[in-house]
Amino acid sequence: MFSGYTVVLVLLVFFLFSAIKILNEYERGVIFRLGRALPGAKGPGWIIVIPLIDRLVKVNLQLVTYDVPSQEIITRDNVSIKVNAVVYFRVIDPVKAVIEVRDYYSATQLLAQTTLRSVCGQVELDDLLAEREKVNAQLAEILDKHTDPWGIKVTLVELKAIDLPVEMQRAMAKQAEAERERRAKVINAEGEYQAAAKMAEAARVLATEPMSLQLRYLQTLREIAAENNSTTLFPIPIDLVKPFIKMYEKVAEKA
Repeated sequence: MFSGYTVVLVLLVFFLFSAIKILNEYERGVIFRLGRALPGAKGPGWIIVIPLIDRLVKVNLQLVTYDVPSQEIITRDNVSIKVNAVVYFRVIDPVKAVIEVRDYYSATQLLAQTTLRSVCGQVELDDLLAEREKVNAQLAEILDKHTDPWGIKVTLVELKAIDLPVEMQRAMAKQAEAERERRAKVINAEGEYQAAAKMAEAARVLATEPMSLQLRYLQTLREIAAENNSTTLFPIPIDLVKPFIKMYEKVAEKA
């Protein structure tokens, strides 16, 4: 037969095993005593929970990564696209996360989906593609503002992929090709302009030194003769042509 002391000892050991709870470093405990939440979160380490009186709710403080599924979005310029994103958030106030919202994880997920559709729907497609960092910052700010009363901190939001319709991809490819052709034409025109300026400068130099034109003429003949071709050249001295040029100038002056 067990004595009264043995029964008390067994009950005491059972009470201690039931009352002592171990919380990991990344966990905090919210204790409800007779239905009322005690101020502040408990842990990490071991804590005392009174059986039949206290109820312990564990909250994980680790960073949570949520992959937002692809959302059908119509941008500001009426383009239908699919956008998905990644949201990083964590619990910073365990008491609020337990009391203020029934399921903070599901609530944050749904809020991320609706916010993604709302923000991307107010942005034009070109801005969405070119200014992702700005859109990411706006999404993070809105989410953090709405989850702050729940004790949730949204640390980062990143757009993962933007899926465009095939027709829009073709249109953008044509636009990019037209832009490249425009740049090529501009570069070609600039090259022609610079070449014309250099040729005009060279003409002015040759006009001041008539013999330089003769030397340039002989140099051109030498370059042509150096190539392996069947071209036959009959050089005519410029001095033979000068009398005809003068006669043409006199006729032009009389006319």
